[in-house]
Amino acid sequence: MTVDIHAPYKTRVKQALGDRHLGVALTRGTDRLVNGRLQAMTAVDGEKLRDQVRQMKEHTLRHLPAYLEQLETNLKANGVVVHWAKDGADAARIVGEIGLQNGVESVVKAKSMATEEIHLNHALEEVGMKVVETDLGEYIIQINDETPSHIVAPVIHKRLEDIAQIFQEKMDMPPTLDPEALCSAARVRLRKDFFGAQMGISGCNFAIAESGTICIVTNEGNGRMVASMPRIYVVLMGIEKVVPSVEDGLLQLQALTRSATGQQLSVYCSMTSGPRQPGHPDGPEQMHVVLMDNGRTRIIERGYGEALLCIRCGACLNVCPVYQEIGGHTYGSTYSGPIGAVISPLLAPELVHAKELPHATTLCGACRIACPVKIDLPRLLVDLRADLVNEKASPKAEQWAIQGFVKAMQSRDLYEQGGKLASLGSNVLAGLSGGNIKFMPPPLNGWTQHRNFPPFAKKSFREWWRERQELRNRD
Repeated sequence: MTVDIHAPYKTRVKQALGDRHLGVALTRGTDRLVNGRLQAMTAVDGEKLRDQVRQMKEHTLRHLPAYLEQLETNLKANGVVVHWAKDGADAARIVGEIGLQNGVESVVKAKSMATEEIHLNHALEEVGMKVVETDLGEYIIQINDETPSHIVAPVIHKRLEDIAQIFQEKMDMPPTLDPEALCSAARVRLRKDFFGAQMGISGCNFAIAESGTICIVTNEGNGRMVASMPRIYVVLMGIEKVVPSVEDGLLQLQALTRSATGQQLSVYCSMTSGPRQPGHPDGPEQMHVVLMDNGRTRIIERGYGEALLCIRCGACLNVCPVYQEIGGHTYGSTYSGPIGAVISPLLAPELVHAKELPHATTLCGACRIACPVKIDLPRLLVDLRADLVNEKASPKAEQWAIQGFVKAMQSRDLYEQGGKLASLGSNVLAGLSGGNIKFMPPPLNGWTQHRNFPPFAKKSFREWWRERQELRNRD
């Protein structure tokens, strides 16, 4: 069973909860990532590191225009062509035009949530370019016609058995559960794509303003190959990814790798400052950087700038009890988990399903504890819920129910009368059921589908208290 990302939100939730293999895959993946993060952060002064990274990110965000201008100046000085994109459509158009102007037919991509955010692959395919994901997890979901379900581990929703089945069906590979054999088969296919590609595309984990350097963090050699083998290299980065200095970049790198995968340092941190210079043996002939807003300025204007401190480590997803049950596809957007529930409605307010995401949380606070930059995600989620109420975005029935509840709480008579009716009705139903209530009419049947409902007390506390006082007065 798979989750249909185009189905209504409640349908996606039911599909996810009904998939017995999804829970197994998510538990395996998130447990490993959580334990790795805890070990890596305790190997250093984790709290001090979190404080330092947050301070740096807050400073950068407060001075974002200045650092973006500095980054642009130094990128241009290094020979990089800089483009500014107001939204996702603008960014996709720019990248497509770069490819068309240079006769590009084949594109290789490193893992990038920013490109997933704007559905870049589809945009390039529509203008005639073949796009191949080169990160192993991204490659698996691409050949299976799926989308990523996690910020760091895109194929975390699949078990090894599922991946082996995909390779058998899509690559005519003999049955095997040997991870090394599966990786080798993908490597052989991807090597051909690397040699034939005219353009490489990546995202950006952070960009250093003082030197005009683009940094991508990976555990596979694909990122470096995407940035150096094709004759054209294009970077798509959200404007919040800039950091002031090399020291700041390395500070963020420590927090990112420890929080994302539990490593003290990733296998690769590829830094590119420009195209190939005369006399250099390798590197791209052209390098383009697309600085994309796509709602990020709007997030700041609406008072949710703290969400842009996110370094996309995925730690909040791994500890979230909701994500652990329903996985990433249920959110119906590029970004899932607690951070996705915050930024998806802000980046794409036109998406109807995004308005339901702030309610996809228990507000337990585990995400805030795990976040390497201490983003107060529960507070942001509560603020978003309040905004949705003010915008009257919730269903009419829910609005009427809340209004009725408020009126009842403001009137002692209404409160007591409501309690008497609830007691009378629930005890009648309990009598028919022989004890606890086993069935209640909609929408209350959502409770009794899974558990019995105890009837209200036949006598309320207020009634009991009044009777007690009357007895005392008589005495």
